[in-house]
Amino acid sequence: MRRKFEEVFAHTERRLFISCFSSSIHRIKLAVELAWEHGRKVAFAGRSMNSSAEIAEDLGYIEIPEGLLIHPGEMKNYPPEKVCVLISGTQGEPMSALSRAAVDNHKHAKIEKGDTVVLSSRIIPGNEKAIYRMIDHLFRREAHVIYDDGSYPPVHVSGHASQEELKLIINLVKPKYFIPIHGEYRQLKLHAELAGSMHGSVGNVILIESGDVLEFDELGARKAGRVNVGRVCIDSGSRTDVVEDLIIKDRRHLSEDGIVLPIIAIHKLTGRVETSPEIVTRGFAPGEDGFIDGARQIVMETLEVSSDEEKADYGLIKEKIRADLKRYISKQTQKRPLVMPVILEI
Repeated sequence: MRRKFEEVFAHTERRLFISCFSSSIHRIKLAVELAWEHGRKVAFAGRSMNSSAEIAEDLGYIEIPEGLLIHPGEMKNYPPEKVCVLISGTQGEPMSALSRAAVDNHKHAKIEKGDTVVLSSRIIPGNEKAIYRMIDHLFRREAHVIYDDGSYPPVHVSGHASQEELKLIINLVKPKYFIPIHGEYRQLKLHAELAGSMHGSVGNVILIESGDVLEFDELGARKAGRVNVGRVCIDSGSRTDVVEDLIIKDRRHLSEDGIVLPIIAIHKLTGRVETSPEIVTRGFAPGEDGFIDGARQIVMETLEVSSDEEKADYGLIKEKIRADLKRYISKQTQKRPLVMPVILEI
């Protein structure tokens, strides 16, 4: 792992951005040490990265030499080859520091042509679309992006055991029953097949999913049916209709402050806003005259300061509109309605 990072530091000619899970203290420590060795100042970008680094330093897990750490706003004061940025957002979260930097929308972290961005993490299943969309934006910035696609020596070491390590623990334990419990179904299946191939070390391999009942008695263990898992909320109007937690949360929110729907029509090909946004409210009292016009103006201002890339990324532009409009509504009315931007593609 250290050798791969050393290669990256040695070959990077401009700014180096490293993104990893903020809980990966060892990786943050390694990046700080190598930055010191290669004469680069270190800046932390992103709330979680700042918090984790600060706590780790207080507890003595990371030692940051005096003068090494700079505020993100100071990056512009140093030559690009003297800067290393540890930035959060490795999974492409819409409003994370790296996602915003990828579309040139971060206050301090500016990714420019020739900069190097390292994604030191594996892709969590389900996040593929968001991560690759973010990587596309980084390529549009003409940055060098190093990520887990097999084209570059890996810069991520998994926290999970390898197959050989799994085999070792099975050989040591020699379980009568082997039941994999962690991961997606495909991973459970492969783990079960691995154990099943180790004749003499494992008795029975049982593959179960969340909700499956595993029954033990004097005759042994077996699957014995299924049950509903998780919280079960019942609709007050019926004793049989099950209501999900998210619906309960939304109902509580709606009952207190209502809902605001900003509706924006965007041209599919040009990204141009075709008409003035429409603001629809339900269960929300706008209060003084001019509120709707003000809200419409806020949406237009958000769109005007957004790049074509951002407007083409509906997930990102919706989040920007939601955040700006929520701030405006809170300031004007001291209320927090549910704000759900709607993009009409025409």
